[in-house]
Amino acid sequence: MREDTAESTSMHGTTQPMVRLIKVVQRRAGRSTAPSIYGASDLSLIRLWSSRGFCDRVGQRRAHHCPLMPRINPNILLPLPPKSQAPLNYPKSNLKLEDHCIDDLRKLRVAVIGAGLSGISAGILLPAKVPNIDLTIFEKNQDVSGTWLENIYPGVRCDIPAHVYQSTFSPNTQWSERFAQGPEIRDYWQAQARKHDVYRYIKLGHRIEFAEWEEKESNWVVKVHDLKTDETSDEKFDFVILAIGRFNRWKLPDYPGVDEFKGVLRHTSDWDPTFEPKGKTVAVIGNGASGIQVTPALQKTAKHVGHYARNPTWIATSWAGDERIDGPQPYSEEQRESFNDPETYLKFRKELEVKYWRRFKAMLRGSEENAGMRETFIEIMKKRTEGKPELLAGLIPDFAPHCRRLTPGPGYLEAITQDNVEFIQTKIKRFTETGIETIDGNHREYDAIFCATGANIDLAPPFSVKSRGIDLKDAWKPGGVFGFPYTYLGLATPGFPNLLILAGAHATGPSGTVPHSVETQLTYYAKLLRKVSSQGIKTIVPSKKAADDFIEYSDAFFPKTVLTDNCSSWNNGGRPGARIHGLWPGSAAHITIVRRDPRWEDWEYEYITDSGNRFAYFGNGYTKRETEPGADLTTYLKLPSEINLKDLHESWWDLP
Repeated sequence: MREDTAESTSMHGTTQPMVRLIKVVQRRAGRSTAPSIYGASDLSLIRLWSSRGFCDRVGQRRAHHCPLMPRINPNILLPLPPKSQAPLNYPKSNLKLEDHCIDDLRKLRVAVIGAGLSGISAGILLPAKVPNIDLTIFEKNQDVSGTWLENIYPGVRCDIPAHVYQSTFSPNTQWSERFAQGPEIRDYWQAQARKHDVYRYIKLGHRIEFAEWEEKESNWVVKVHDLKTDETSDEKFDFVILAIGRFNRWKLPDYPGVDEFKGVLRHTSDWDPTFEPKGKTVAVIGNGASGIQVTPALQKTAKHVGHYARNPTWIATSWAGDERIDGPQPYSEEQRESFNDPETYLKFRKELEVKYWRRFKAMLRGSEENAGMRETFIEIMKKRTEGKPELLAGLIPDFAPHCRRLTPGPGYLEAITQDNVEFIQTKIKRFTETGIETIDGNHREYDAIFCATGANIDLAPPFSVKSRGIDLKDAWKPGGVFGFPYTYLGLATPGFPNLLILAGAHATGPSGTVPHSVETQLTYYAKLLRKVSSQGIKTIVPSKKAADDFIEYSDAFFPKTVLTDNCSSWNNGGRPGARIHGLWPGSAAHITIVRRDPRWEDWEYEYITDSGNRFAYFGNGYTKRETEPGADLTTYLKLPSEINLKDLHESWWDLP
């Protein structure tokens, strides 16, 4: 039987007339043997044959084939899939592809320890910036706001304007005073926690006993003490963020006999609100921020105040030209009403806040700005101590302004010149049952002693944080493995995987604002957490070389500043000549730029996959939105008026 006249049998579902047709066309195209599978090239020949023009050209010689054309519809003729076929001689990979979309993010269990300003900000920003985060915030107190909840001593208020000391994205336009009192600041931060639903993440009344890195499981084991039930439990987290603050652990001085005193003995951070100073003889030890605030408050009501201030300190007129006076500085109703207009308020706040970004030059040794401060402060202190001019010599420090944190002290110098205040600079020898004895043999009796003696200025955590044989509680203290808070950019420390430090050592510039600094640090951490959860990373830790290089830079920078003068401050851990760790080596604008784009090359990684392939997280080659019918894959297309070329294609959440 001739192949070009064969009748109907079936080959792979193709009728014999069609097979005959293909073979005829293949012969005319120079192909002598028909394949068992007909591919795209065969179909193109059929479509050519099926065209009227081709049939007209060959119709005289092979006219008996043309009657078959009405039986073929080339538009619905499809190639048949092979029963099995493998790539020919393609390189073989040892990697087994993971069957997930590239943007299927791993859930991260993150613990934040502390719910002050930093912890509240973390509870607002991290859930907004880190998809699939499983966040828990532990707070030892029965409510949030940290130092503003704990410090309730008379006269407590912020020495920075309230409109500056608040979040950048959720401002209170209706502060009652320029320099808000403690309760109003506490109420603001608690209101932010309610507004942004942060309380759902918080476990109040839960104190951390210790945190330890479990190498085998690659997670943190955190021992938590429930203060209400008195029960402890171990909880596991992928990441721990220390947001415990700088002044979270107050301490009484360790003078001999301190336990023998029979009267009221309190730290100012542990104030007894039932104490009534009227008619009593009281002592205040310390002339830091709290001592400078509580002394004039007690002077107004107490019978007598003995103020022990061994070291001189600069009493500033203001921080950035915002003059402080003794007593409230309320905003008028007219001003507050004007702040209800968003544009008016924004203009007001920008003009106020920018001053705090432009005072960095005053930190530099030998600068005109610092010298000018010294002259101004001396003149102000002279004027305010006119009642007892003999005090001035013991009040003026031999170190430059800014070596210690400046403290605007409205009413302080005036208070210590009053008849019911004794200013004592003689060193304390011991406490007795009834009072205090100084090294010159004088003994003074008191009904109450209040210690404004600060907190743990070494910045070591108040509980054990262990990893690979090192405990930061000890390692960061003088005499420890590091001897100071050893960090990479104030963010993390080598040898402690998945541990982040918020608003701790080297965390803020000597200019700018604390809330802004906390927000930019959290934004950095959000980028880090997104990287870990999206790229199959198990652990991330800064390299020792990167941390050492940062410390070397810091050691080169700080001698240019007055921070390294001969003074005791929380910047140097209370040890003149010790490494500066309380501030960033540069301005607030400087640290903002450093944090904007993480240097991923400074970090070391371990991956979840056993393959060791860093690109295993690429998955199956798809994104989730591609698998969702109707999802907008062109979100990058916007109205021209909405496009800012500086931000084009840079929004982390705006992906196909």
